[in-house]
Amino acid sequence: MKLNAGIITEKLDDTKKFYTETLGFGVAFENDFYLLMHTPNGAAEISFLKPKHPSQQPIFQAPFNGKGVYITIEIDNVDEVYRQLKQKGTKIEFDIRTEPWGDRHFAIVDPNGIGIDIVTYTKPEE
Repeated sequence: MKLNAGIITEKLDDTKKFYTETLGFGVAFENDFYLLMHTPNGAAEISFLKPKHPSQQPIFQAPFNGKGVYITIEIDNVDEVYRQLKQKGTKIEFDIRTEPWGDRHFAIVDPNGIGIDIVTYTKPEE
């Protein structure tokens, strides 16, 4: 089984630019109403779809309302990615920190208002 989360948005161009330039994602497929992107290593995908497109069924027509969704990207070296994004001038939603349960993470927000938690999992504090 494979999972591909999809976000319905008018902001396909801004979304493509953000995910490719900020996070290094690649484009697996795109047309005028659909964008399928993959993580730099190709292990995971996310898709974006224009709202109200006539080729889509009604359940896939309403645009994302900007609330209630987040994405977690697990990486090996969160401190390095944090440094790289700061150097690029990416707005950091909350600064890097280590949580008592073991996450070392920070967050950014994509053009659609989706929070992206960038994390390296560590052992919880004793």
